[in-house]
Amino acid sequence: MLALTALAMLAFAANSLLCRLALRDTGIDAASFTSVRIVSGAIVLALLARSRAAAPQPAGSWVSALALFAYAAAFSFAYLSLSAATGALLAFGAVQVTMIFGAWRRGERLSPAQQAGLAVAMAGLLALLWPGLSAPPLAAAVLMLLAGAAWGVYSLRGARGHDPLRATAGNFLRAVPISLALSAAMLASATPTSAGVACAVASGALASGVGYAIWYTALRGLRATSAASVQLSVPLLAALGGVLWLGEPFSARLGVAAVAVLGGVAVVLNVRR
Repeated sequence: MLALTALAMLAFAANSLLCRLALRDTGIDAASFTSVRIVSGAIVLALLARSRAAAPQPAGSWVSALALFAYAAAFSFAYLSLSAATGALLAFGAVQVTMIFGAWRRGERLSPAQQAGLAVAMAGLLALLWPGLSAPPLAAAVLMLLAGAAWGVYSLRGARGHDPLRATAGNFLRAVPISLALSAAMLASATPTSAGVACAVASGALASGVGYAIWYTALRGLRATSAASVQLSVPLLAALGGVLWLGEPFSARLGVAAVAVLGGVAVVLNVRR
């Protein structure tokens, strides 16, 4: 399970790297990237779901599909201006805060240590966004926070299901017409370059479709707390990939924020264990 878990985390981090690379260097527009990513992910996930011995059953929902689309679209538009590391950290922080809030809404109360960890994590996000020379563009940062919140909602809804792979396939399929509608609305500014489309296909088919399939397989051998904790590696992998692969700088502000966000979330997860 260790190898599968590592592959899944690398796939999730690759989404940030592929999206940033495509939107920074290939000339593709964010709407086209979003549509190609969702369509290619839907195709791969549908094939994986159909390969099972059991007969296909209706899965997913339109509400979850809207949350999935909101995540993918905001994620793409945010990466027009954010570095891979900054975007991954903002998205991760927003996902975790949303899921912690969802657990609180369901009746789970935070201990004093968990409250302190959550406060540190949120302070880290605020420190990253605080105005200054090294602060990320505010509009793009807000979009990435919205993307993370949407993915948090999607994850909370998915936790109720019994067949996450089939549900994810159904949600991707439902998100296809929504993403195509976005592309149609922005057709005048569409620039679907071949290199950009290749990155989007890799993000949708491999990093998303195959990545989720690997993750759901790995989850069978992980406790819930371990599964949550291992996801702390995703922003770090994205930051490392951004520095080594994309040549992005890693600022002191980002480093301090990463320590606060990841450390605070780690405290919440460890106490919950």
